[in-house]
Amino acid sequence: MPVRVVAAQATAAKSVRVSFDGPVRLAGDGLPGDALRPESYRFEAMSAPAVSVLPVAVQAAGPSAVDVELDIELSQRAAYRVVVSGIVDASGAPLSQAHNHASFVGFMPPGRPRARAFELIRMLPELNRQMDQTGDLRNFMAVLQDVLELLLSEIDRFADILDPDRAPEPFLDCMLEDLGNPFAFDLTELQKRRLISVLVQIYQQKGTAAGIRNAIRFFLGVDVTAVDSFHGTTLVLGESRLGVDWVLGPSNSFARYAFDITVSRRLTETERQQIRQIVDFMRPAHTHFVDILEPGEPAHVNHWELGVSRLGENTDLH
Repeated sequence: MPVRVVAAQATAAKSVRVSFDGPVRLAGDGLPGDALRPESYRFEAMSAPAVSVLPVAVQAAGPSAVDVELDIELSQRAAYRVVVSGIVDASGAPLSQAHNHASFVGFMPPGRPRARAFELIRMLPELNRQMDQTGDLRNFMAVLQDVLELLLSEIDRFADILDPDRAPEPFLDCMLEDLGNPFAFDLTELQKRRLISVLVQIYQQKGTAAGIRNAIRFFLGVDVTAVDSFHGTTLVLGESRLGVDWVLGPSNSFARYAFDITVSRRLTETERQQIRQIVDFMRPAHTHFVDILEPGEPAHVNHWELGVSRLGENTDLH
């Protein structure tokens, strides 16, 4: 049976999800039959006033659904119909011509106050409305109302820029700057949102071993197993031998406030640089960070091979 269009729904002001009753071709190569071609979708306004929209991009939303991005915002609450043509299913069969369309309603933002009464036609004098025998005035005000609804939606969403969980990404950078973010790392959008929520706590733990552990785990996911004081070797005149039982190190006054950190796994060079930046910020000002101690490389075990291995020559007892 040919694949059919079963539903369409406006998921955002400029996005419509079109669903099929079976998998369709989602190659993205722009060839005929591909469901990711914008020219395969045509939108028709079924009520007035309603703006005309054009598809500009299509993304897969599963094996049997696509999200169509539009050039401008849909008219809110207006009736639309999408007509699909020129696509095939996963086996190459063409779309059913009898079931190639679906109706939907223009996107309504969820934050709209229910008690809002902001209709331009009702703000006109009663006399003007009574004189509108042809309905031209009402139609003209409906066109202006369509634009006004978009403006009101933007106003309703204005408070989102103050919410780290909902603000657009450019405002996340402003929030981090406002909080004095000291970490110059390349972060994803999700990582920025998480950092905003914990940055004050990181400041509160600054200067503590727990703060160093938590900051490294937050940014890199690396567990710090120990934050230990630095222990050098003591030079004994006439007895100590350089490179044998004594190594050249810092003075005792330096070592008293120096420390190493031990991590649970081997690090990349980038991770080592980032850990040093984190520790340099989180450590107490009078202390000295010396080194990162990592687990050694796993020992290479030369296993026994019957008839080939010779003890002490090409294998060891282990």
